Parts: sequence; structure tokens; C-alpha cells
Amino acid sequence: MLTSIEGDGLPADTPHVATVPYLAVVADPDSGRRQFVAAALESAGFTVRAAGNSADLSAILDEAKPSVLVLDSSLSDIDVAAPVLALVDLDSPSEVKAVEHAGVRDCIAKPPAAKELIHRATALINLVSRRTEARHEAETLRERLRQVSAALRGTNDPQQIADFVVTGFGETFGADRVCLATFEDDRVPLITAQWHRRGLDPLPGTLFAAAEDARPAADLLWSRAEPLTANGASVGGTDDAEVPAQLAALNAAAYVAVPMGDGSSSLGIIWIALLDSPREWSRAELGLIQHVAGNAAHGLIQSHLITSQQQVVKQLRELDKAKTDFLATVNHELRTPLTSIMAYLDMIQENTTDPVSTDVHQMLDIVVRNTERLRLLIEDMLSVSRHGHELSPLQLTSVRLARTLKIVTAALTPLAKLQNVSIVLAPVAEDLDILADEVQLQQVFTNLVSNAIKFTPGGGRIDVGCVFETDAGGTGRAAVTVADTGMGISDDELAHIFTRFYRASNAMSGAVPGTGLGLAITQDIVDRHGGSIDVASQLGQGTTVTVKLPLDTPSPQNH
Repeated sequence: MLTSIEGDGLPADTPHVATVPYLAVVADPDSGRRQFVAAALESAGFTVRAAGNSADLSAILDEAKPSVLVLDSSLSDIDVAAPVLALVDLDSPSEVKAVEHAGVRDCIAKPPAAKELIHRATALINLVSRRTEARHEAETLRERLRQVSAALRGTNDPQQIADFVVTGFGETFGADRVCLATFEDDRVPLITAQWHRRGLDPLPGTLFAAAEDARPAADLLWSRAEPLTANGASVGGTDDAEVPAQLAALNAAAYVAVPMGDGSSSLGIIWIALLDSPREWSRAELGLIQHVAGNAAHGLIQSHLITSQQQVVKQLRELDKAKTDFLATVNHELRTPLTSIMAYLDMIQENTTDPVSTDVHQMLDIVVRNTERLRLLIEDMLSVSRHGHELSPLQLTSVRLARTLKIVTAALTPLAKLQNVSIVLAPVAEDLDILADEVQLQQVFTNLVSNAIKFTPGGGRIDVGCVFETDAGGTGRAAVTVADTGMGISDDELAHIFTRFYRASNAMSGAVPGTGLGLAITQDIVDRHGGSIDVASQLGQGTTVTVKLPLDTPSPQNH
């Protein structure tokens, strides 16, 4: 059935005379009726353009944007943005059906009475104007609250989140006061925020002291997914939800109370109050308020988690620093008596006036070896304690690799002989120089050769060599290899050998001494020299460690 405009909720006092110069387009094949309609509209203040057929109508619409179209039903099947008032013979079912099919907004019987015609045309224009204004207001509201939600996502500060919410709601809805309070809850920080229009004093802090009293109402609203509203005459929302005392104390003419929650319970509440002016709250407004409240709850939960994580990280860093400081102190304290012990052992062994017996000399050798092991352990622990805290810069000088490797292999040969292991140093070009910290570089190769000795059974062999290489970029590199015929490392454990304190299972089961620090320290030194270290191994057949160092000036990582 065709519905007239009067059934669309128009007020009874809709003006019959246009108060602005509206443009009306009249299209009717009947020239007499067309002239009558045009004259009636012109007498009411309309600017009128007329057409007698579809072609003339299309030409007018191409160059003009009318406020209303008054069309005969025979011309009503036209796609146009302006509202259409159709002239219909109500006794003709075909005309009524044609108008309904065309989606015409309103119709009037023909021939129309002048007063009724003006009333219908003006009312139709007013209706479209109100709906356009409502759409514009809704779009503006959505955009403003979208900006509030965007601001919430841009911060992890809970107080900023709360301030953004109350300020955004206050300015968007022209409120007098907006307040936000969270409850005692592990999910969010205990926080309050308020906004008030200019000329009002802030609310006292005592108002928020009892915010927990609002929790039952907030839980009820949250469970029913609806806000509590009042427009000055009636209260909407959950019938059995009590108005929070803080909100009731404001004596507001209109308000909205919306819960913030997560899961099955609320964690806070927001209220928007207009003190003097009653206000209707549309469904769209309430939906957007609930959406922003949900974003605020999510933001507060995330900020609380991040804050808690940051506190844990801070505590862990403080604990790590305390551990490192303690380790460094203990290491320094151990080195002093150890140095004295080693000095006295050397004096006893070298004493020619009162030499010790062969048995005692062998026992002293064992003490010396274990003292040296203890010294190396302390040096490794000291290196670890410095890592990331007191890492000293590299002392770069020109270092001859041939000389460095000879020093390392010569120093470790006695230890290898005790294990019945041979060390073979392949000839190294005497002019193979690199820019490096010589002391730390010696530590690298000492760690590698010492490891090879420890993990190679009696009768085994360790080969140390160095060759010149050129990488894909044309940069010259020295590749130093330390290859042994020891017990090897399984593929599963190979990826973990550079982890501090990690020891392969065969080292543990074979009671091979060590701390699992040597390779970690070695890798750190090599990395700081701009080099690389690679390990290849076969279980039961041996291990080869390759260290590649640039011959050109490296970019040391002093961090």
C-alpha cells in the first residue's frame, strides 16, 4: 500500500508556505494541470521550472538540483536524489502500483488542491532536510568518537587513556560533567578522571573514594550489555539497576552511565551528565558510547599488563646487575690469593738449593695444573661478568697471525703432551696481518685449542692452520682452523654450543672438566672483531672450528 507523508511522523504544524527560495521541478504531460501546480508553488515562494515530457525533465535535472519534484505518475520512474511528490489518480490501480514500484516518497491525488499541494511539498522537503541533518550529525559523532578511540590506541599510559575518554565524551556531547572510575581489580590500575565544562568547579576527590559502591550497578549493566540513561523525565535501561550514588549526587537533568568491563564482570564505570538540559539519547549515540567504553577497557587492561611487564623487566635487570657485580667482586677476590699460590709453587719448583724429591715434584705438577685450571675458570667467569656491563673497548693493533698461533700452540703443547695428544701447526704466511686486539685474539685461539685437547682422547691429533680467503665482496679474510680427532658433537647439540654454560652430553658423561663458557666468550670476541665462527662436527670422529677474520680494517662492535 502506498504510504503518504503524514504517516511518516511529521508534526501537525508543518509550514504550508516555503520560508526559503526552494526550487521545485514540475513535470506533467497535462499542460493545464502543470500550469496550475507551477502557479500554486510560485505563489508560496518556490522557484519553479516545468517540463511536459521525460526528455525536458532530464534536461532540467542535468543542470539543476531541485529541492522537490512534483511529477505525474507517468513520469515518476526516474532515478533522482531529490524527494518526489507524485500526482496520482487514486482510482487507478495501475497508477498507484507504478508509483509504489518507483519508490516515490509521497503522493497526492490529482487534481491537487493548492493548499494541500504546498503543504505536502514543504513537508517533504523538511523531512528530507531533517533526515540529512540527522545523518550528518551521526557522521560527525562517529568521526569524533573515532578520533577518541584512535587516541586511546596511541598510548599505554592509563591516566592518558582515562583523560582522553572523559574529554572526548564531554566535548562530543556538550556535557557538563564526565567522570570515569575503575574498581579494585587485578586487570586494571585503580584510576579516576573527570572533565567539566568551563565555569564549573572540579568534583571533590571524595566522590571517587567510594567508587566501589557503583560496582553492583555496573556489573548488572555489563551483564545485560546496556547503559543506564535518563533524559530528565524518564530513566531508560535496566529497570533494577540503581543509579550510582556519585551520579545521583549530581542531580543531572540527563545522563548516561555505561560500564567498562571484560569477560563476565565490570571493571569500571563512566558517566556523562547534563545538569540543566534534558536530552534524548539516540540508539546510535548509546552504541558509540559503549564502543568507546569497550576500547577504553581494553586499553586500560593492556596498559596495566605492559606496566606490570616493565616492572618485572626492571626488577630482573636490577637482579642481573646485582648478580654481575657480585660475580665480578668474587672473581677479583679469588684472583689475588690464586696469584700468590702460583708464585709460591713456581718458587718451590725452581728452588735449586733444596730441591724436592721426584714424587713431591709430580704432586706439585698436579697442583700447578689444577691451579692453572682454576685461573682459567676465574678468567672465564670474569669475562662473563663484564659482558654487557663493563665491556672494555678493543685495543686494536697490527697482529701477525703466524706469531699468535705459534705462541698459543707452544703454550698449550705441555698440556697436550700430558693428555698424549699432539698439536700440529701448519706453516702460516709470515705477512698475514690483521687489525685486532692481540690479547683477546690469543684468548680466542687458546680457548679453541684447549677445548680440542680436553675433548680428544689419548693418541689423538689437533691440526691448527691458517689460509687466505677472499669473500664474495672481494674482501680478504684469514681463515684459522682448529681440527681435532676427538669425540665430536651431535647435530642436535651443535646449535647450542655457543650458549653460555651449555655443555654437550658427552662432555658431561665423560667427566670432561669445563664451565661451558669458553665458546660463548670466543664467539663474542670474534663478533666484535667483525669476524665469524663456524663449527662442523661428527659424533665420534672429531670437530673442526673455523674462525674467519677480515684482513682489512674491521668495524669492531664495542657494545
